[in-house]
Amino acid sequence: MKKVIIGFIAFFIISACNNNNEWSKFRGNLDNTGHYEGEAPVELTNIKWKFKTEDGLNSSPAVAEGIVFFGSMDNYLYAVNIKTGQEKWKFKTGDMVQSSPAVAEGIVFFGSNDNYLYAVDVKTGQEKWKFKTEDGVSSSPAVSDGTVFFGSWDNYLYAVNVKTGQEKWKFKTEDEVFSSPAVADSIVFFGSMDNYLYAVNIETGQEKWKFKTGDMVQSSPAVAEGIVFFGSNDNYLYAVNIKTGQEKWKFKTEDNVNSSPAVADGIVFFGSTDDYLYAVDVKTGQEKWKFKTKNIIISCPAVAEGIVFFGNNDNYLYAVDVKTGQENWKFKTEGEVFTSPAVADGIVFFGSMDNYLYALE
Repeated sequence: MKKVIIGFIAFFIISACNNNNEWSKFRGNLDNTGHYEGEAPVELTNIKWKFKTEDGLNSSPAVAEGIVFFGSMDNYLYAVNIKTGQEKWKFKTGDMVQSSPAVAEGIVFFGSNDNYLYAVDVKTGQEKWKFKTEDGVSSSPAVSDGTVFFGSWDNYLYAVNVKTGQEKWKFKTEDEVFSSPAVADSIVFFGSMDNYLYAVNIETGQEKWKFKTGDMVQSSPAVAEGIVFFGSNDNYLYAVNIKTGQEKWKFKTEDNVNSSPAVADGIVFFGSTDDYLYAVDVKTGQEKWKFKTKNIIISCPAVAEGIVFFGNNDNYLYAVDVKTGQENWKFKTEGEVFTSPAVADGIVFFGSMDNYLYALE
């Protein structure tokens, strides 16, 4: 029964460490490591604000230029002041916004289930361009060297010019691409529902290698120390050499690994639908600790100031010590927390299926 539920949820949510104190895309940086170098709420002292939308949130927030950007299942992308929680603007699409936004060059990029990738002016909320695919776009974009990379349910990964919205190339897989790409060493890494993780040249769109798992790859990859880390619905987290595509190790959980890993201080953190958050040694694949929750974990963890933050389907956001695996605090919402937290200026931002975006400090 759990696997049936996960399949339904994943359709909706596998959509959700800058040095400039911003978290301007899904997982914080192009490597998708989910690691932030600045301050974070080690102890929960206050709900700074919460912002209500008209439907659930499974688009993970991005923070740039004093604004938090996020999508809602009410079809809008929102831009909200990080200090006050006041709306600056909102942009309407033709369907749910489950893709997590990326901000670069004064533009916020995001997908919608209406089949489009949008480019919208950060300050005004005015559309710059939109790019049509043949199915929904819940993959979260990555922007590198004037190109925005993203996947679609039409089985393709796309590379589109940031300024013009013109296609540079597209790469075909054998099934839907929910996974959000990571970019490192002139390679874009991403998973597909066809069970493979792909490594593709960012300039040419030519495949460098692909790695086969035993089930769908909905998890978004993270790259660190020459290794790409990602999960599969075959219950494993994999560590694969980025140059050769050869497996270094794999770590077995008791259920699907939809959660995208975070990497910090020689440890990879990730959740499983077996209800645990795991901390595993980057080099050896040996378990350091695991943390038990009361429900499945699809939210992707974020690490800041010695704390790993993640959401859970038990309606809580958790803050856990990275060294000991002991709970520092948890915060209860009125809905499942599918989204991945963003950390900026000592504040953790996250959305809940109770229709709210929260800012905690």
